[in-house]
Amino acid sequence: MNRNERPRLLAADEPPPFTVERERGRSPFVLICDHAGRRIPRKLGTLGVADDELQRHIAWDIGARGTAAHMADMLDAVLIAQTYSRLVIDCNRPPGAPTSITPRSERTDIPGNHALSPEDAAARVSEIFVPYHARITKELDDRHARGEPTLLISMHSFTPVFHEVPRPWHVGMLYNRDVRLAHVLLDLIRAEGEWTVGDNEPYSVSDGTDYAIPVHGEQRGLPHIEIEVRQDLITDEAGQREWAERIAGWLVRAREIGDFG
Repeated sequence: MNRNERPRLLAADEPPPFTVERERGRSPFVLICDHAGRRIPRKLGTLGVADDELQRHIAWDIGARGTAAHMADMLDAVLIAQTYSRLVIDCNRPPGAPTSITPRSERTDIPGNHALSPEDAAARVSEIFVPYHARITKELDDRHARGEPTLLISMHSFTPVFHEVPRPWHVGMLYNRDVRLAHVLLDLIRAEGEWTVGDNEPYSVSDGTDYAIPVHGEQRGLPHIEIEVRQDLITDEAGQREWAERIAGWLVRAREIGDFG
């Protein structure tokens, strides 16, 4: 290795930082999943975190990838999903933000994220964060060049209880400045009368705490939504398929009745 080259984070035999499903999908929907995986690069070990902790929400969005994959099949939509744990680097945070490479998640200390050198932090950005978002950018650029309509859907999941406080929502619709798709979806879901839907709950989107929606959605002027599903509803494949079908149906109906150009 040249003395000026930065040491690699990912070994040559480790998976790439993203996967793509239904790359030739014909749907106007583009699905992304920022917290799909919980893999940690071999070089980082376990980040000093116990295995049972790495099974929890702090490491990934449980059920989100499976739900998104079923949606991709049902909608014939491309899905771009992140491979590595958000504890390595959170791909839905601006690089350099306090929670981009967090030293503590909820009540769990992350020793492997303490006192990182600038070089180590930069490696996580360049080898995981940048390639994942570059692939999303390419997808959206290519669709724009072909004149294809595009609606960006970011899939996430949330815990049923947070710091001992139960969360009543089955699903949440998250957005920032652009309310077009969010408001249509909220109206559709509320009209069914079966589900408790969060309007920017249990989280909300902002430039400081989020990356995908502000950059890929708002900056491009694309209709978009971040969808959060409560994890106990999508822990197994049956739940993932059920909720994928339900959400896919809402999205198709929303596009039919909404004014998205």
